[in-house]
Amino acid sequence: MGLEFLWYIPNQAEPGHRGDDVVDRHNSLHTLTAQAKALEEHGWGGALIGTGWGRPDTFTVATALAAQTTTFQPLIAVRPGYWRPANFASTAATLDHLTNGRVLINIVSGKDNLAAYGDSEADQAHRYARTKEFLQLVRRLWTEDNVTYNGEHFTVTDATVVPRTVVRGERRHPRLYFGGASDAAEKVAATEADVQLFWGEPLDGVRERIERLRHLSDKLERQHAPLEFGLRITTLVRDTTEQAWADAEAKVEKMARADSGLPRNLNWQAAVGQRRLLDLAARGEVLDDNLYTAPGKYGGGGAGTTWLVGSAEDVANSLRKYQKLGITHFVLSDTPYLPEIRRQGDQLLPLLRS
Repeated sequence: MGLEFLWYIPNQAEPGHRGDDVVDRHNSLHTLTAQAKALEEHGWGGALIGTGWGRPDTFTVATALAAQTTTFQPLIAVRPGYWRPANFASTAATLDHLTNGRVLINIVSGKDNLAAYGDSEADQAHRYARTKEFLQLVRRLWTEDNVTYNGEHFTVTDATVVPRTVVRGERRHPRLYFGGASDAAEKVAATEADVQLFWGEPLDGVRERIERLRHLSDKLERQHAPLEFGLRITTLVRDTTEQAWADAEAKVEKMARADSGLPRNLNWQAAVGQRRLLDLAARGEVLDDNLYTAPGKYGGGGAGTTWLVGSAEDVANSLRKYQKLGITHFVLSDTPYLPEIRRQGDQLLPLLRS
């Protein structure tokens, strides 16, 4: 099974995301295209483009960047609450057709500002039930003609998506990534997703979750190819171990000074996966060899909650340990984004591919 190395492109309304140094025109087509082209030039397969209300529209950004590049794969984060499945399936298939099969999809079920865009499904169990139907229906629309589906959340009658997604070897449609650590989320991943994405937990936590998801896949009689696993994490890489830790500690000190009095995102703090990361600080400031938990104390969320810190060799060694557990998809990032695309592409990726 081949390895996939992706980055993260910050389609943000506000500048300075996670300490990025680009402020002027930070979300312009010129700035984001420069990042996408640098990813192509420095060995990356593509990048995750996140989603959330109050941010630039993810699919629009992905389409614009795909048009400016030749090999860049956008991992497009989408929320079932934003889309009807047939509209989404058609949109994604069209972009997949136009890019000769470069589209990747990340399905997000976590809450954001539901009322702002008219979504009323706040109950966790119902949200994941809706996500399960969304995944089932989209996959059928990409691979079958004249689809009729009558579910609790979605229905279609005699639906056929054109143009079709690109079929190449075992690829029948865009790969479906998925995240979530609750019981409801893991049941959806075990049966319907192609790749389960984890955030930066210690090795023992990732091992436990992989074993549980594989068991669930068997128990729930998964009908698709075996579930694959990915890691979304911040990687702070410098020329030496000492310099990396000095820079990491300086970044956290800056975060601590800026953190005072700032409101917290209650949606991500309530998520089971996010709570798992925030609770790691109680186990220690550094776990495993170089998993830094301190950023989570000062407002770091998602991939910013824990960091792998060190030289390229240090971080590569840590990522290889995740690979031995079964991780084959890596979504990495650090700021400032453009210099780190180049640094980690040139220093870290060759070690991971050797």
